[in-house]
Amino acid sequence: MSNKPGKNERRFAEDVARLLTPWGVPPVAARLYGHLLLRPRPVSLDEITEELGISKSSASVAARLLESYTLARRHSEPGTKRALYAVADDYEAMIQQQNRLLDALAEQFSAGTRIVASRDVNARLEEMADFYRVMRGAMEDAMRRWKRGRRPR
Repeated sequence: MSNKPGKNERRFAEDVARLLTPWGVPPVAARLYGHLLLRPRPVSLDEITEELGISKSSASVAARLLESYTLARRHSEPGTKRALYAVADDYEAMIQQQNRLLDALAEQFSAGTRIVASRDVNARLEEMADFYRVMRGAMEDAMRRWKRGRRPR
């Protein structure tokens, strides 16, 4: 019996992929993320290859990329070296990673103001740095509000 996802599950994974690819997530990784969201337990690369109809190397690259984005987690299977993958549920780690990027962008734009003589360019860079600082604060505030309203599992 095949483990291939049904029509609605495939459509869900494709819709997730359509939403994530404009953000720079490669299509196979975006589709895998949509697929993992619907899986009740971690799945192996063999299962991913069969269920999504992709090569094992594509599945491995996509899974590792999702892991680097903190969207997926690797699990081990007792007694084997086989890796299993599941969607990550550590939203705080995801936000912390985004906040590090926002901090780096704000710092880089501020650094740009120290090397450019143009007032217009300096104003643009400082405005961009301020924007990213405000966004970082908003992300932290949103995470605090989310954690306060979250029910224990």
